[in-house]
Amino acid sequence: MSNDFNARLDKILDRITSDDFLHGRGLGNEIPFYAFDYPPEQEPAVREHIGFLLEQIPKRRPELRVAHINLFELMIGHLKDRGFYDKALALQKQKGDEALRKALAAPLDPGKLAGVIVEQVDPESQDLVLVSGVGSAYPLLRTHNLLNNLHHRLGSTPLVLFYPGVYDGQSLRLFGLLPDKPYYRAFRLVD
Repeated sequence: MSNDFNARLDKILDRITSDDFLHGRGLGNEIPFYAFDYPPEQEPAVREHIGFLLEQIPKRRPELRVAHINLFELMIGHLKDRGFYDKALALQKQKGDEALRKALAAPLDPGKLAGVIVEQVDPESQDLVLVSGVGSAYPLLRTHNLLNNLHHRLGSTPLVLFYPGVYDGQSLRLFGLLPDKPYYRAFRLVD
């Protein structure tokens, strides 16, 4: 398993810096969303590899404009910007996780967070968007909802989702266990 996983990691840089990938060749009219799914226990290795990618992409393709969004950090920043973060911590301590989840449903609505991502990334000024932090953002954010809200906002800018779970081309299963609604719009980044 580890050798297969490392071989898949090793394919990412070549794939995301290729002209075919960056220009959406072979996609027809499909949106350029990709998922790199991986075993959740490999999260530290994936985080390290994302750092490696962010160092290597400018060396390989200096002209590429790449944005990286960590969903968990984005959510925390959004809550802090709106003055909800400290209140959310207090609510969780007083009333527990379920009360917190309900209270944050509106401020962390996937449509609103998609808007925050677009503001931060400015897709028209990027050639590639990398998204991580999916596991940390759960259960406050479900990935399929966010992706559905990003489709029309990112245009032709490729998005790569680093997903701690299983994506079989039909559905996302966070941590390989939690079923999500079917999501058919992404391609597997590498096999």
